[in-house]
Formats: sequence, structure tokens, C-alpha cells
Amino acid sequence: MTLFTRDLTVCVLSSGSAGNATYIGDGRAGVIVDCGLATKQILGRMAAAGLGSAPIDAVLLTHEHKDHVGAAAVLARALARRGAPVPFFCTAGTLAGLDPRCCPDGVEVIEAGSPFRVKHFIVEPMPVPHDVRDPVAYRVIVGDAPVAVVTDLGKPTALVARALRDCRAVVLEFNHDEEMLLAGPYPFPLKQRIRGNHGHLSNRQAAQLLADGLGPRLDHLVLAHLSEENNTPQKAMSTARTVLDDAGVLGRVQLQAAKQYSQLAPLTVSSRVW
Repeated sequence: MTLFTRDLTVCVLSSGSAGNATYIGDGRAGVIVDCGLATKQILGRMAAAGLGSAPIDAVLLTHEHKDHVGAAAVLARALARRGAPVPFFCTAGTLAGLDPRCCPDGVEVIEAGSPFRVKHFIVEPMPVPHDVRDPVAYRVIVGDAPVAVVTDLGKPTALVARALRDCRAVVLEFNHDEEMLLAGPYPFPLKQRIRGNHGHLSNRQAAQLLADGLGPRLDHLVLAHLSEENNTPQKAMSTARTVLDDAGVLGRVQLQAAKQYSQLAPLTVSSRVW
């Protein structure tokens, strides 16, 4: 059996309450995790990142909120025009909750805890606590390089922490600063929803999950789904830096915060493939 090295690219195209999408690919295959911003923006940001000709073999939907699935129907048609139709994967609960106006053709139903393949990628959907029917986060494994995209969960879980421990790159929710949320302009019921066990991770909760899931192979950490009203990149980054510093890996792990209105520069992870 031949062992060779291939570069795996991770590009966070957008992250936040106005839209989420992340591309993962290795030049031979690729997937998009969520499609919550306009199709033109998704494809345009990929092109701007040098990924205009990168393969897209599947779209992985985490749950049915519009900021994660709003472009699904339009994106499905756009990708079909480029070649063969592209499957969209989601749980049965997410499919049942989808607004019919954004429901794509070619949906394939998956189950949390049951891995599946997209070409030579192994995709592992894992359950997360959020206020929808059947939400998941994803690990995408290429050779020996797992990558995780974990957003929209109300509390850290041991299952997610275990899933992060061998990851090379992690996109992790740092949604809100608790003091900013409580002092901010949101109505009280919305504040309660956000800070509840099926809402979104605070910086403090995300730090706990990061500390529990931090493994020796992590090269890249992207802080995601930051609230524009209830957080700042500086607060989230400071919290994450403390965790990395305490673990003695602050200088080794590349740390950055995702953006809402532009893509990040693509991250590269070396993957050994058999």
C-alpha cells in the first residue's frame, strides 16, 4: 500500500448570523458545509480565495436555520449547471424543517453518528444541542487529517470534545460574550434562548469545549459564528488564546476569527493518504 501526502484546504467563506459556509477540499474532491449566504457570494468568495475551479462534490447541511441553508435550492441548480447534480446531505429532522422555498433537489438523508463517504472523504455527522429538530456538526476526514466544523450548539458536550481531539483544523463557535449579551439590546426571551442549553456557545463555554477537546495535532483554530451585537473578535480571541497558552501551544496553533462579509484566506493541512 502506497502512502503519499496531499494538501487539504479549509476555507471559511462566511460565518455569523447573516450566513455560514465553509469549503473543504483537496483538489480531487470537495464539500461545502452549510450554504447560508447567496449562491453568487459562495461561488464568488471561493473564486476570490483561488478556489474557483475547486471541486464541489457535496453540500453538508447542519440544520434548517436560514443562515445555514438559505441558498440550498439556488446553489443546487447552479452546481447542476456546472456538471452533474451535487447531493445535499442532512438529517431527516433538518429535511422536515426546511423551508420548501430553499429545499434543494437531490437531498440524501443521513443520521447523526453514522459516517458516510463523499468520494474518498469520510464524513462523520455528530449530534449537537440546538433548538431545531435534528442538528449536527461535521468531521470531514481525508487520510489521516480530520477537520471539524462545530457551530450552533448551546453547551459543550463530551462527544464533541472527543471528536476534536485528533483534528488538524477546527472551526468552532465562539458566539457571544455573556456580559455583552445580558447588557445588550436583545429582548429578554431572545437572550434566554441564546444562553440556554440549546442556544449558542458563549466565549466561556467555547473555551471549556476547546480545553476539553484540544489535542496534540491541532494546527488551525478558527473562531466562528461571532455575534456582531454580543461579542467582539478581540474578546473571543483573548479567551481562545488563554486556553492555547495554558496548554503550551499558543505559538504553534494558528488562531483567527472568521468573518461575516468576506472569506478568510484558505488554510492548508498536510494529509497522509493511503
